[in-house]
Amino acid sequence: MGKYMIELTIHSYNSSGQLNIKLQKMRIDKIIVDKKKYLNLLLLADEQESMIDRYLDRGEMFVMYDSENEPICSAVITDEGNDICELKNLAVSLQHQRKGYGKRMVNFLCTHYANRFKSIIVGTGDSIQTVSFYKSCGFYYSHTIPDFFTKNYVHPIIENGKVLKDMIYFRRNLVYSLM
Repeated sequence: MGKYMIELTIHSYNSSGQLNIKLQKMRIDKIIVDKKKYLNLLLLADEQESMIDRYLDRGEMFVMYDSENEPICSAVITDEGNDICELKNLAVSLQHQRKGYGKRMVNFLCTHYANRFKSIIVGTGDSIQTVSFYKSCGFYYSHTIPDFFTKNYVHPIIENGKVLKDMIYFRRNLVYSLM
C-alpha cells in the first residue's frame, strides 16, 4: 500500500474576524484491498452501489485521513486508455466539505498521475456547485452524455433540488514535472 504525506493550508476566521492560517499534514493511502470498507464515503459521491461496483475493482483508490486517523476524503481513478485517466469518484465526508480537502485530493491525483497520463477527465451532473468546483480545479468542459443518469440509475438523482439527467464531462491536461 502506498502512503503519501501532503501539506494542507487551512484558512479560518475567529470570532473577531481575524484570519487564522494553519499548516496541516495529511496522509493519503493507496487502498489495494478491502475498498468496500470505505463504501459510506464512496456513496456520498455516487449514491448507487451497483454503479460503484462498475469501476471500483478496476480503479485505483486513494483515501485521505485526518489527524485522528479517520478517513475524510476518497477518490477512485481508472485508466480509460489513450493516455486518459478518469476520476470516477471523489467524496469528502460531510463534516469536512468546503474546507479544501477535495481540491487538495484532486491536485494530489493530478500530480501523481502526470507521469502516466496526458489528461484526466471527470463526469458529473449539471449542478452549479459541482461544475464550479471542477472548474476551480483547472478542468474545462469536454463533452456531454445525454440521459446518462436517467438511463443508468434506478431512481432519480437529485442535487440541490435539481433532477440530474445528462453527464457532463470535464478535462484537465496533466503536466509532468521532474521537480
